[in-house]
Amino acid sequence: MLVRCSKHGSWTQGAAGDGKRTVPVCDRGPRPADALSRRVETVAVESETEIGQTLVELVIRRLKDQGYLNDASYAAAYSQFRRENQKFGPRRVITDLKAKGLHGEVIQAAVDSTFAGVNEERLAREYLRRKRIGKPENNKDASRIVRQLIRAGFSSATTFKIIRNWKMQEEFLEELENEVESRD
Repeated sequence: MLVRCSKHGSWTQGAAGDGKRTVPVCDRGPRPADALSRRVETVAVESETEIGQTLVELVIRRLKDQGYLNDASYAAAYSQFRRENQKFGPRRVITDLKAKGLHGEVIQAAVDSTFAGVNEERLAREYLRRKRIGKPENNKDASRIVRQLIRAGFSSATTFKIIRNWKMQEEFLEELENEVESRD
């Protein structure tokens, strides 16, 4: 049976897909994006049915039994990666894992084991070195560094300990510290 390609307008021989209808095959090549979008839609529709939900639950159970889905090992590996490679603090790692939908007990156990025995001030200094941040020249730069360290997951005590070592104006630091503590 000859069918016309809806995209290019060329005539080609149709291919039998599921035996119920003729699927046009374009002579300029398949359109995988269309096929993928149709497949995603069918999976979404399938998972809404009772059979689809049961199927999804069975697949998840099987993946857990075979060790492919393990929240505890994922949380431990993720927190270790964020600490060693990106030099983030524990609060940032906790926030990221919560955003991924892990349970609080799993997150806390993984973060506690990953950051046990780690000097937070040393880790914060490594973070600043990684980001190529040096001593601030003025109060505006100091404020920016404080915000950046807090966003990176370090405690305000550690952050201000580092800033005080840079000999910034004490009244400015007290004002900034009060502002940060009022947000917490």
